[in-house]
Amino acid sequence: MSQRSCLSVILAAGEGTRMKSALPKVLHPIAGLPMVAHVVKAAEAAGSGDLALVIGHGADEMRKAAQKFAPNAETFVQEKRLGTAHAVLAARAAISKGYDDILVMFGDTPLIEPEALAVARQKLAEGAAVVVVGFRPPNPTGYG
Repeated sequence: MSQRSCLSVILAAGEGTRMKSALPKVLHPIAGLPMVAHVVKAAEAAGSGDLALVIGHGADEMRKAAQKFAPNAETFVQEKRLGTAHAVLAARAAISKGYDDILVMFGDTPLIEPEALAVARQKLAEGAAVVVVGFRPPNPTGYG
């Protein structure tokens, strides 16, 4: 897998209005790290060479925090939040560099396991055009 280039696009632009906090949702600490830092660590552990953080709400605060947990990440600002695909497009300059694998992840999923990302990358290496990682909760209430 290390022979394939990989970009992880981590979507971290949301406001987190349901959290009722001025702090950007993905900067809320979990186990001593901002939520998004756990996602970054999982991407790195799965072999992602480059990181693109799509930020919006609290952009300056996000950039400052990212310097600590992802100093080599490029940041891209999503000025208007118009959905997931629009957020990914904010990182088009990074995407256009021609990576073998592109992982698109949500910055508010700190429990994503590197093994799940590695399996997705393996499927891409085997020829899959797209791989979607999901789950089936016993009670889907609250998952939109």
